[in-house]
Amino acid sequence: MTTLPEEAVEAFRSRLDGRLVTPDDLDYDTVRAVWNGGIDHRPALIAQCASTDDVVGALAFARDEHLEISVRGGGHSTSGNSVCPGGLVIDLSPMNAVEVDPDTRTARCGGGAVLAELDAATQAYGLAVPAGTVSHTGVGGLTLGGGFGWLTRMHGLTADNLLSADVVLADGRCVRASQDAYPDLFWALTGGGGNFGVVTAFTFRLHPVGPEVPLAIFFWDMGDGEEALRLVRDTVPGLPEATGVLVGIGLTAPPQPFVPPEHRGKLGHALLVAGFGSAEEHAEAIAPLANGVPRLFETRTTVPYTGLQSILDDWAPRGILAYETALTLRDLNDDVIGLLGEYLPRKSSPMTFCPTFHLGGAFTSVPEDATAFGGVREPTYVLDIWAVSPDPEWLVADTAWARALWTELLPHAATTGGYVNFMAESEEDRVRASYGPEKYARLAGVKATYDPRNVFHRNANILPAPTDQRA
Repeated sequence: MTTLPEEAVEAFRSRLDGRLVTPDDLDYDTVRAVWNGGIDHRPALIAQCASTDDVVGALAFARDEHLEISVRGGGHSTSGNSVCPGGLVIDLSPMNAVEVDPDTRTARCGGGAVLAELDAATQAYGLAVPAGTVSHTGVGGLTLGGGFGWLTRMHGLTADNLLSADVVLADGRCVRASQDAYPDLFWALTGGGGNFGVVTAFTFRLHPVGPEVPLAIFFWDMGDGEEALRLVRDTVPGLPEATGVLVGIGLTAPPQPFVPPEHRGKLGHALLVAGFGSAEEHAEAIAPLANGVPRLFETRTTVPYTGLQSILDDWAPRGILAYETALTLRDLNDDVIGLLGEYLPRKSSPMTFCPTFHLGGAFTSVPEDATAFGGVREPTYVLDIWAVSPDPEWLVADTAWARALWTELLPHAATTGGYVNFMAESEEDRVRASYGPEKYARLAGVKATYDPRNVFHRNANILPAPTDQRA
């Protein structure tokens, strides 16, 4: 454990509006814990920042004491990068306020907020930000990596709906980045991750959504899995933009009320289709699915939008052991479907599966270079190979299984990189491949401008451009 001068620590503590947590505090282990229960990092200090001044002070203290820093919003990354061993954690969780302006359809959200807090505040006015699918995900990490979920086909990425960001830079300056001010920094924040500063507040564009949403769930037995995935392939890309789609590949049917008791625990594929138009439009959209491959069961219901946003929470409980990796696929071709059918029965944990998102519609209308998002702006599937388990031995087995499946699927991927928010391991070559050479070079130039010493490196790291390559 890092040894720090007591006087310096106490002086830092006295300047904070928030709280400084040390290994001597009784709740240290609770505070340092992140979503992934397999992460056991022990920071020297955790600054629970209550204000922008706290963030500025924390960066200054870390600089003076030569401490590595990490930035924690929701603490939801599989990698656990938000908690640095032996360093200083800048914990934004107290900065979680959400202010909604229904007249301008905008929301200002603190850097420590989670999706449940953002959704609750915006749904009070029948509005929403396109966001993720697990309610305790941090808004900050999700947005900075891109962010997609139920509303992406209709309204684009979370980052596509970002209007401005309040940022504390590595040198302590506080700026508000938008398309009109610090446009290079703003562009980098729309997908370039946490490489460029500490975002203490986000301002988003909102859209009318809910409060109730029609939802259809189809579940096919693994024995009919190849036919079911072909039906998904042939049907999903043609669904209206006003639908959200999640394919649960290799899902073990959960012990939920909507699953008939005799089918709970069975392995198969699920398709969830949410509608954001009328109930009649939703029924018409899903009709080809209902008339296709025989289902083990299906459910049609109406759920609150906030309920839809938390529908995967049971597969991602806090403290679960987790590993993930992902690929972007242009199509679920027969070779991909065959590999999935071969691999999914081999998983060890009932919780392990491949949540797969279809990105189309509004997502594809944004020009490739308009944001820093590390993915092609074409109709694609993002296949997340998600190994999760309460059992360490199962996780070891499923981590090896996930890596092997990723390797087998790689020849069919649109890029050799992947979605940076789904990387448990973000090696330099994978990060470069995720962004592609031109976008990576542009990000590296922005990095050199705002964080030339790479202070913010515990992420899918963009290296600062060398001096002779800077614009």
